[in-house]
Amino acid sequence: MTQHNHINHLITDNMDVWTSAIKRKSSSGRGSSKKIELYGIKKLRELILELAVRGKLVPQDPNDEPASVLLERIAAEKAQLVKEGKIKKPKKLPEISEEEKPFELPEGWEWSRLGDFVHVEMGQSPASKFYNQNGEGIPFFQGKADFNDIYPSVRYWCVQPQKYAFDGDVLLSVRAPVGPTNISNIVCCIGRGLAALRPISRAPTNYIFYMMQGFRSTLESFATGTTFVAVSKVNVEHLVVSIPPLREQNLIVAKVDELMALCDQLEAQTESSLDAHQTLVTVLLDTLVNSQNAEDLTENWTRISGHFDTLFTTEHSIDQLKQTILQLAVMGNLVPFGEVVNVKLKDLLAFGPKNGFSAKEVSYETELKVLKLGATSYGELNVEESKFIDENIPSDSHLWLKPDDILIQRGNSSNFVGSNIIIKKECIGYIYPDLMMKIRANELIEPSFLSLTLSAPNTREFLWSRMTGTSGTMPKISKTIVESIPVTLPVSRQIQQEIVEKVSLLNGRCDQLKARLSDAQTTQLNLADALVEQAL
Repeated sequence: MTQHNHINHLITDNMDVWTSAIKRKSSSGRGSSKKIELYGIKKLRELILELAVRGKLVPQDPNDEPASVLLERIAAEKAQLVKEGKIKKPKKLPEISEEEKPFELPEGWEWSRLGDFVHVEMGQSPASKFYNQNGEGIPFFQGKADFNDIYPSVRYWCVQPQKYAFDGDVLLSVRAPVGPTNISNIVCCIGRGLAALRPISRAPTNYIFYMMQGFRSTLESFATGTTFVAVSKVNVEHLVVSIPPLREQNLIVAKVDELMALCDQLEAQTESSLDAHQTLVTVLLDTLVNSQNAEDLTENWTRISGHFDTLFTTEHSIDQLKQTILQLAVMGNLVPFGEVVNVKLKDLLAFGPKNGFSAKEVSYETELKVLKLGATSYGELNVEESKFIDENIPSDSHLWLKPDDILIQRGNSSNFVGSNIIIKKECIGYIYPDLMMKIRANELIEPSFLSLTLSAPNTREFLWSRMTGTSGTMPKISKTIVESIPVTLPVSRQIQQEIVEKVSLLNGRCDQLKARLSDAQTTQLNLADALVEQAL
């Protein structure tokens, strides 16, 4: 089997690895089902580009005109452009040392400085008075913000351009971030966030486009700056790149196009499968919540429990199951409630709701810390999310934290507003901030059952629907809204405790599912990485 057939088989025979290696970006918030990265397909795309620039994607033909002849022709054409006054005379670039060559090239290929392969035109931003959004002048691209997958979108026009890119130039982002590329399909003005890479001697634009993606990490390593990283013209021109024969460049472009289209299909199919899976889970879990009686609930649960291995295969589906368990608990469907009373939250409080206190952080260690919002965002208190303050807090202040205190976030990004945690042990030296409220349960309700009730989906929706704040301000809930939360309360505190224990047991099983899932996902990610290493 030839090397190229081996590479093709490596790609096509491992579709299950490429599509099943999925990395979670975040496990929090509403709408979190989309917070995933199709890691395997991302690695496959990177592998295709890496193989392309190493000469491992298509077979070489010894009859092809070698790349050295192409580079000689490019040098001659550049000299002619200088003579005609179309470009400035470029500085002679240094010879490429052996240390700069990251891998061995096939026969007929050559290493080249980028500045010897293309003409590099660095952008220059015109004064703001010369550009507009009214369509006057020529299109003006400023940087990565204008990029799409291949061609940029026009947002601004310029009536007095300084630097131009032409149809067929590759646009390279050289400033915050460094490395992304697009292709110019029009004559346009380019700002200082971009450079235009102009093909010479019929070198295909798309090869330069793909080549720059293949060498992106090398270019990124040249970037400097604190607020905004950037690369200079010298960095861009000195970049060492691999040049195949001209005919092979076109073959590589066709092969990369073919394989990227395959990646697009895999991505669409995987996303469609994940969406369908999520819809199925949502529909089936909704049947539990909407069960009319105990018999109906048992029947619906039996239908789901027989398919646990196929239903709960993503973190989001397990999170949905946890939320359903909470909702069933506060509806009396996990443990029968017995006698109940319908009350408002204010009827169940011995203290609060009362806001905390936010003091200015100090840069030195003190004996006092105030919690950050992140300390109470994920169901358990995390005191690492706190900061030192230098304040005199009276020993009898409500700000100190004691076991069975419940902290509720009254202001944050919307998905965290209303989230709560219960303090389970002494927290000496910590107070809570102004964007949290504290409450304590009275004798009618178990503190842990109160926290569970506040965490249930119906309570969270109640609070979300009553948040105040515009698009420019942080959404918040008021003390009055929290006090008005409706609660269906089992009168028996023993039953309340049984419900908490039942939820804890079921959540523990959910956590076991998550741990097994995490192990499986890690294995898939490692497999994807191993396949890439094997190919290279």
